[in-house]
Amino acid sequence: MINRVLIRLKIIQLIYAFYQNGNKNIDAAEKELLFSLSKAYDLYNYLLALMVAIKDYAQRRIEVGKNKRIQTEEDKNPNTRFVDNMFIAQLETNKQLNEFITNQKRNWIDDDEAFVKEIYDQIIESNLYKLYMVEENPTYETDREFWRKLYKTFIYNNDSLDQLLEEQSLYWNDDKEIVDTFVMKTIKRFDLKNGTDQELLPEYKDEEDLEFARRLFRSSIMNADEYRHLINESIKNWDIKRVAFMDMMIMQCAIAELMNFPNIPINVTMNEYLEIAKFYSTPKSTGFINGTLDAIIKRLQKQSMLAKK
Repeated sequence: MINRVLIRLKIIQLIYAFYQNGNKNIDAAEKELLFSLSKAYDLYNYLLALMVAIKDYAQRRIEVGKNKRIQTEEDKNPNTRFVDNMFIAQLETNKQLNEFITNQKRNWIDDDEAFVKEIYDQIIESNLYKLYMVEENPTYETDREFWRKLYKTFIYNNDSLDQLLEEQSLYWNDDKEIVDTFVMKTIKRFDLKNGTDQELLPEYKDEEDLEFARRLFRSSIMNADEYRHLINESIKNWDIKRVAFMDMMIMQCAIAELMNFPNIPINVTMNEYLEIAKFYSTPKSTGFINGTLDAIIKRLQKQSMLAKK
């Protein structure tokens, strides 16, 4: 699940903190990086668990209605289509997800039932929900698609949820947008025939991505003087001391990747770090970083120090 987009972002954040905090222990900093990445995987599982928590809350509402002293017709004969959803039933019994919940000793009802109620109330007021509740001949595929749409509509890009998650863990501050895409991908991958053994996305696709994180992090720090020298030689009429600190961190990491990972195309590296600059640096940074890195690439190619195209 932890892809290289997230790895690059985390590395820049951790290197920024490494210098700002005056931390000179690279081993401790690397451990912090890997821990930060593992917290992103925790968030992935926690967001999957949110869907189950919403269903559980709906079930409790039905039970409360059945026990009312004065009941409405809906209380007596509730429409259970939502709580009987076949996809959410499979997710609820998923072995990997339940192992996470058990090990983390965390659940949405204990953490923030008020938010679960808030999002459930929004769902039941939507046309998406109302149409689903009267739809005839439900199938597993329509049930799964219903929850994909619910997630995209009510959980994806939810400012209240973003704030809540940030309060729960500082590591989740910038992770949710990326993790949301993996939750959506997971929903689409679910297959009824897999039952409780349906595989969730692994923490890392393979050992290569974990090694990429370690190598890029260490190279960015250990070869910092060399990379900053390259930057200094490539900026014209500009004092390196005036370069924004975040711009330096972004370029430092980009150069480390350019010089140490020949299998990653130059344009991929450039595009990834320019995207990061759009969100984490100044409005003029993207153009400055693009021009500087382009000059550095030409210099390295001329010196045969860049073994890729």
